Amino acid sequence: MSLELEPFWMPFTHNRMFKKSPRLIERGEGMHYQTSDGHRVLDAISGLWCSNAGHRHPKIVQAVKDQLDELDFTAPFQSGHPKAFMLAEAIKKISPAGLNHVFLTSSGSEACDTALKIALAYHHSTGEVQRTRFVGHEKGYHGVGFGGISVGGIDANKKAFKASLLPGTLHLPHTHNLSKMAFSKGQPV
Repeated sequence: MSLELEPFWMPFTHNRMFKKSPRLIERGEGMHYQTSDGHRVLDAISGLWCSNAGHRHPKIVQAVKDQLDELDFTAPFQSGHPKAFMLAEAIKKISPAGLNHVFLTSSGSEACDTALKIALAYHHSTGEVQRTRFVGHEKGYHGVGFGGISVGGIDANKKAFKASLLPGTLHLPHTHNLSKMAFSKGQPV
């Protein structure tokens, strides 16, 4: 198979290096991937931006097929599918008391940015418009949107965007501090 690699710009990847020696995953089954040259590789990152219940699990495959036979997608703008409401109700039932509304998103990055916007909108609606400060964790990852990068604490992710991130965001120190925990159990001496 002839494959043009240049048009796809991959996230968190040294693209030139990858395209010189591509590592292509063609299939998945259970907890393993299969590369284009036939090697079996453990999916040790659990699909990263996914919940890994195993690749091609028959019950999940069937549930996806059943849903596609019914409806592939409808935007939740002024209309909705009954199963989205059923999911929200199921989440509400297992949530702590007082957490009784669900806002569904398509990714963790979108969820983080949406949560930040909801917090700002809430304080604005209560007249506390001065409450605009966010607090994140050093070395914390909260996605690739501007909000997530702002509250996230990974300097390499911020480097190119520093001047455009949310102003006034604070970061708590990382909990792993060898100068104060040098003799913690499991640490090298």
